[in-house]
Amino acid sequence: MNTSSILWVNKYKPKSFEEIIGNYKAISEFRSWLENKLKGKAVKHAALLWGPPGVGKTLTVEVAASTYNLELIQMNASDFRTRYRVERILGRASETYSLLGRGRIILVDEVDGINMAEDRGGLNAIIKLVDLSIHPVVLTANDPWNPNFRELRERCKLIKYSRVNVRSIVSFLRKICLAEGIAADPSALKFIADRSGGDVRSAINDLQSVAFGKRRLTLEDVNWIAFRDRQLDAFEVLRGIFSSSNCRAAKAALSRSTLDYNMLLQWIHENLPLQYTLIEELIGGYEALSRADIYFGRIRSSQDWSLLSYALDLMSAGVAMARRRKFRFVKYNFPERIRLLSQTRTFRSVKNHVLSAIAKKCHVSKRIAGVEYLPFLKVIFELDPETASGIAKWLDLDSASIIFLTGSYDKAERILLRM
Repeated sequence: MNTSSILWVNKYKPKSFEEIIGNYKAISEFRSWLENKLKGKAVKHAALLWGPPGVGKTLTVEVAASTYNLELIQMNASDFRTRYRVERILGRASETYSLLGRGRIILVDEVDGINMAEDRGGLNAIIKLVDLSIHPVVLTANDPWNPNFRELRERCKLIKYSRVNVRSIVSFLRKICLAEGIAADPSALKFIADRSGGDVRSAINDLQSVAFGKRRLTLEDVNWIAFRDRQLDAFEVLRGIFSSSNCRAAKAALSRSTLDYNMLLQWIHENLPLQYTLIEELIGGYEALSRADIYFGRIRSSQDWSLLSYALDLMSAGVAMARRRKFRFVKYNFPERIRLLSQTRTFRSVKNHVLSAIAKKCHVSKRIAGVEYLPFLKVIFELDPETASGIAKWLDLDSASIIFLTGSYDKAERILLRM
């Protein structure tokens, strides 16, 4: 595989505790618990590492397995939810040693992803695993304070992970740039770090996206990145879907997006041939996407919104499961179909839609909306993406309307990524 196609979060993943940035106290606390557990001392049955995403919880366990020569047995609690599946996957591993006699460390990721309305059996199986395992058990969670997890929490040593500070993230991004031969302005790296919200993984993904194919990175190259509230933008949604190894992960990536579903359908359609290069992948991906489009058409014609779940499953899980080879990094493109919209016969209908939205909100006629409001809106949408995104939400404008107002798909992209 060409090294340029490798995700940098994997390429530059720390191999030792010393290389992990931030949360040094939490890592030290975890190592102390683990070493005592391996020596048979009386400590809590399991460790629960909790905190926001992208701060090194899972990475700590992976490094620990390598450092202490332990076999890592890992599962995601939100993917394997029933008692039977938890016991089948982890039960035997928790009671035996590897074929070479190595010890094991068992990692249950995202334990707070269990839906208590459906998965009580899965939680009970995890509690049983913690009680009976002869190997160290580690759980991770973003927010473990649901009352339903009280019994599990009581069995665990809780270790809090915090967001990584900006200075540490900037330092790590600078090392990556040096390794990749990229001359990066300090202001550009700080801009990325500021907007990562302390999520190292997000910062690295942003860096790779904006630095793709460049030898110099300036503030101008990165200033379109919006502040994060951890809802995924189009690039991260696509990356989340295309890199998913199971249906639940693909659906989760889609569900965390604030973009219009029809807009996302166009994004996936545009970038599917860039991500999937095998003919079998393309056939499977476009088959799922076309079926999703059929469902959207039926929803529009019948207003039967019960069909929406089928459309969303097909455009997320259906597309993800078409992948046959290992995920590789590619640079995604803004949908060409949307860019060309303003040049087609639908131009008038889009303009009419915008004028109707203005007229309804401002209590004026469409003629007044076109004469007195539209010219000023176009100036705002062309020059001030931040204000434009707020106005677009207020008017409930779709992607086509935003492209009409900006007159440029590049400028529309900056607004859409803020919505």
